[in-house]
Amino acid sequence: MEYTYAAHNYHPLPIVFARASGTSVWDPEGRHYLDFLSAYSALNQGHCHPELVKALTEQASTLTLSSRAFYNDVFPKFAEFVTKFFNFDIVLPMNTGAEAVETAVKVARKWGYKVKNIPQNEAIVLGVANNFHGRTVRKKGLSYECWLTGMQFGAISMSTDPESRDNYGPYLPNVGSICPKTKKQIPYNDVEAVRTALEAHGPRVAGFLVEPIQGEAGIVVPDDNYLAEIRALCDKHNVLLICDEIQTGIARTGKLLCHQWAGIKPDMLLLGKALSGGMYPVSCLLGRRNYPR
Repeated sequence: MEYTYAAHNYHPLPIVFARASGTSVWDPEGRHYLDFLSAYSALNQGHCHPELVKALTEQASTLTLSSRAFYNDVFPKFAEFVTKFFNFDIVLPMNTGAEAVETAVKVARKWGYKVKNIPQNEAIVLGVANNFHGRTVRKKGLSYECWLTGMQFGAISMSTDPESRDNYGPYLPNVGSICPKTKKQIPYNDVEAVRTALEAHGPRVAGFLVEPIQGEAGIVVPDDNYLAEIRALCDKHNVLLICDEIQTGIARTGKLLCHQWAGIKPDMLLLGKALSGGMYPVSCLLGRRNYPR
């Protein structure tokens, strides 16, 4: 039925979920499975966690939506809790991880123009090869064609997977994993490639976006010193370091946040998936109130 009536944008395994609890799921015939995928980390707390279900149903019976045109008595508590819990100054909530990434690119660009004094329309936001930062139309610009063609309109997808890029152009320039100088992708876990890009283009680079561990690329764990050296390079060239922890964050790797293993703190932190316990789409950008000049 789904194959007939739904768009084929994913290729799921031939297993049907009917109910779930904790790490267990059952199909309509009652067969039991252990869920090791956990909805790509959205279910770090397990399926149907009773405290989360209780909070969701209680709130849904009281107030479901106010819009940002009005205040409500719940959002301020969330904002205070999440900033203090993750040790940041300010939070901007969104719906999806892809939106959080796009918002981080916008924040970095605006900071680059207003604070770093990058000439208008010249700001660069760099990423690395084989990343996954979502698939919105605007995010496809972290792609190779963008730099080669010089196209001025299109989208960004930090994804370098051909299925996420092919037939979605044109692509947006100045956002991506291609070093403008070498016209080559910046490999993950390659400090020297980042150094080359920043030494060549540092005055125009507003942000550097990276996953502490790459997920969709195949669970790629970088060298122990990788993030620390990237942090130092960003400090040297006055570039905002953006850590995408949508998949690695919230105790997925043995610490609350994966970048804590490296003993660093990013300028912006992106969270999603497990942020709602798999109850509904939510993401956020956490950052500082004031960034360096």
